[in-house]
Amino acid sequence: MQVTETKAEGLKREIEVVVPAADLEARLQTRLYEAKDRVQLKGFRPGKVPMAHMRKTYGRSMMAEIVNEILNETPRSVIADRKERSAMQPEIQMTEDEGEAEKVLRGESDFRFTVAYETLPTFDLKETGNIKIERPVVEIAEDEVEEQVKRIAENARTFQPKDGAAENGDRVTMDFVGKVDGEAFQGGTATDSNLVLGSGQFIPGFEDQLVGVKAGDEKTVEVKFPEDYGASHLAGKDAVFDVTVKAVAAPDAMELDDELAKKMGLESIARLREIVRGQIESQFGQATRQKVKRQLLDQLDADYAFELPQKLVDAEFNNIWTQVTRELETSGKSFEDEDTTEEKAREEYRKLAERRVRLGLVLSEIGEKAGVTVSDEELQRAVIEQVRQYPGQEQQVYDYFRKTPEAVQSLRAPIYEEKVVDHLLATVDVTDKTVSKEELLKEDDEETAVAA
Repeated sequence: MQVTETKAEGLKREIEVVVPAADLEARLQTRLYEAKDRVQLKGFRPGKVPMAHMRKTYGRSMMAEIVNEILNETPRSVIADRKERSAMQPEIQMTEDEGEAEKVLRGESDFRFTVAYETLPTFDLKETGNIKIERPVVEIAEDEVEEQVKRIAENARTFQPKDGAAENGDRVTMDFVGKVDGEAFQGGTATDSNLVLGSGQFIPGFEDQLVGVKAGDEKTVEVKFPEDYGASHLAGKDAVFDVTVKAVAAPDAMELDDELAKKMGLESIARLREIVRGQIESQFGQATRQKVKRQLLDQLDADYAFELPQKLVDAEFNNIWTQVTRELETSGKSFEDEDTTEEKAREEYRKLAERRVRLGLVLSEIGEKAGVTVSDEELQRAVIEQVRQYPGQEQQVYDYFRKTPEAVQSLRAPIYEEKVVDHLLATVDVTDKTVSKEELLKEDDEETAVAA
């Protein structure tokens, strides 16, 4: 087999491979001989079929198998022999001349094909001791816990029917039909809908107009959808709701005591407060993790500059762009609604794709040098977590992962990335900074996820 490099531009490589006809013939003869004792042809005893007849009957199909094996095995071995790593699956190009291809299958011509690929870049890892991280931490006040407990109590409180007019805090049960420009709109109709007045569940102005209604009343409620309303076809529109009040109920007294906790299957109000504190700590902990990770990735991104495999960047950009356009389509918005143009958006998301690929390569290299691995047990836990996200469909989701190994492997990247981040955080300078809840939960302008 002859291997010749025909292109070496940056990370791009193209290799021409020539497998001489004599080599193909030798492999074919070996395969025919091995099959001789197994085949059964009419008119011949087992093992007595002449080689010439074997070749005439099976030669072409066996040569096709040999060619496919060469195409599957050779690119990987050639790249490995060159001590290179392909960024993505290499592209194979064979002759488009049917006559030439037929000659190869008949063993009359050398088998020629090219292997085109991009190599993963090589770069030196930099010291991480100069990286400084400021970890934002929120001190959880008792008032924060108590506020959450009160919200839980509000949701759990019971109501008793009342004959009088509805007041703030009362629950109104109603049917309604919403209309814009005289036409009922999707999602604007409901039957036996419960609304606690003053809860802010409905669009501004709706609940205020129901104060004073009684069971049996019919009420016309006129409101305006907010300009930033999630459904763009309703945003900023005037709407009229025809409301039929079916019942009004007053809330029972709300007591933050052990009885409230027992309604929720807990032994005491102290245990409820403990659980609520843990949930708040978890929420703030996740936000802290994201802020810390963002700082770490920003500093790593600033430390590295090297040529990127464009096919990896293209693939990452396409994933991002598909998600962006799908979200715009779902919300009914356009790029203009987002104060940009498609051209500018493509440019920005292209930069994001380049950042993700660059950081993914850096984190991968750091992890490899540090011996970071993802165990089968960790992958299995990730699969179980995915299964839990689809209640009622657990078996179907589990079967999908069981039958699709590549789907399981897709869960490896985020686990690996988090383990590398943990490794790095143990080596860099991290100091805590107390911040307000609002500051911690403020969203960053750019996305922080990086595919490792």
